[in-house]
Amino acid sequence: MTAQLAPGNPAPDFSLPDASGGTVSLQDLAGKRVVLYFYPAAFTPGCTTEACDFRDNLASLSGAGYTVLGVSGDPVEKLADFTREYHLNYGLLSDEGGVVAQRYGAWGERTRSDGTTTVGPLRSTFVINEDGALVLADTSVQADGHVAQLRRDLGLDP
Repeated sequence: MTAQLAPGNPAPDFSLPDASGGTVSLQDLAGKRVVLYFYPAAFTPGCTTEACDFRDNLASLSGAGYTVLGVSGDPVEKLADFTREYHLNYGLLSDEGGVVAQRYGAWGERTRSDGTTTVGPLRSTFVINEDGALVLADTSVQADGHVAQLRRDLGLDP
């Protein structure tokens, strides 16, 4: 069963391997603002669009004090390839069992572009403040225009 998180809730803790072979945990990010986004799979059209959108907007998000992390069920090796192929300049985390996605409520049934339905990570974004509380919890993200909408939601753009 997946959680239903809302702004004000404490962000569920996690510790996941990253594309560079290290491990990232929420505890390591204490005192920082974090944009944690979940996506279904590396190298798919929507996920590539979204990842590149974050890449292209990272300077402004970082300049506003946000650390960006992407999470999928892909193995670390695939995330490393995805990072290299698209010159991604932020961390990608591997949640192969989907445990963290489920804790965040970013897990469920979705319809793929070919019309089939699967159960897995849902395109979702969570913003965590310096105290570890959620300030944004969106489990119905669209790949196109996602970062522009996020920037508006964070008050970075009018």
